[in-house]
Amino acid sequence: MDIEDLKFNFGCASCGYKKQAADKPLGHIPVSRVIEKLDECFSRNDMPEAGRLLDYWRKEAVSLRDSRGELTVVSEQIGYFRKTGEKEQALEAVSRALELIGQDPDNVSYGTILLNAATTLKAFGKAEEALPLYDQAFALYKAHLAEDDVLFAGYYNNYGLALADLDRYVEAEAAYQKALSIVLKKENRLGGAITYLNMAQMYPYWDEKSAADIKLCLEKAREILESPENEQNGYYAFVLSKCAPAFREFGKPDIAAKMETLSEEIYAGN
Repeated sequence: MDIEDLKFNFGCASCGYKKQAADKPLGHIPVSRVIEKLDECFSRNDMPEAGRLLDYWRKEAVSLRDSRGELTVVSEQIGYFRKTGEKEQALEAVSRALELIGQDPDNVSYGTILLNAATTLKAFGKAEEALPLYDQAFALYKAHLAEDDVLFAGYYNNYGLALADLDRYVEAEAAYQKALSIVLKKENRLGGAITYLNMAQMYPYWDEKSAADIKLCLEKAREILESPENEQNGYYAFVLSKCAPAFREFGKPDIAAKMETLSEEIYAGN
């Protein structure tokens, strides 16, 4: 008897016993719970635990042939490996996510995964390869979202980074301005600080911009980051840690240190 003959599912008496289809899921991972636990890790900045969590549930999803669950986990791994700087793992996750999405994605979630993948390619020096994925993400967002949806701000900000890497500064600035036009009207104003700092870091390479332009961006970013209205949560801590190096880069180490200290205190409190 072949071993495959032993792999069957028990059914009711009227249906008999049927072997599980090769491409049919054997079960599903608890996606909502996984994301909840992952958010808890990020709120504490516990990256090692986040990595272990993602690795475990990806293996579980594969063993269950749960392609949707695997796609969710792989998408999170794309961002995780980008943050930890693990290039090979990040690019493998991008490749697997694109494979799982297939050739005809048609919803906002897929658009966000494509944006995440594109941003990771850009982060590891592959801005040119990222552009088609940005285009696909934009098409999905445009088909399903209002023009002022905050997800578009994330798109424009990251697309601007890729354009800046390719020395397409006019287009990059236009993308950044579109991001600002969205986030500065929304509750998520912290994203505006990141955009202003992205512009400031681009301007030294653009002959048409001056030190005054850089100074203005730094001032606007600092105003947002130091607002008393900011909620002291994990996202705020993350933004502070992400923005601090830019202030240090532009000769403001005291401001950078203050932001890093506050970020650490918030993470410790979570």
